[in-house]
Amino acid sequence: MKNSYEYPLDYEWKRDEMVNVVNLWRLVELAYETGVDREEFLAQYALFKKVIPSKGEEKRWGNKFEDISGYSLYRVVKAAKEGTSKTIKM
Repeated sequence: MKNSYEYPLDYEWKRDEMVNVVNLWRLVELAYETGVDREEFLAQYALFKKVIPSKGEEKRWGNKFEDISGYSLYRVVKAAKEGTSKTIKM
């Protein structure tokens, strides 16, 4: 992990939309750093998808996040959807 970076956000989003996106970025970080509850992640991902419903936009934002953090949204989502364990640990 890089020491300090800003989460990628669109400042045209409403405040609650930004909160939902930031919460997902934080859970992606936790999946890599300590592990995260799978159901909590999937619930937050569902809120994220209300802000960014298109797959193309999700990929674009996920790539931005990965470029600055080194953590892959795609890999965590895949692990959450395909896995059966209670905790996701990358």
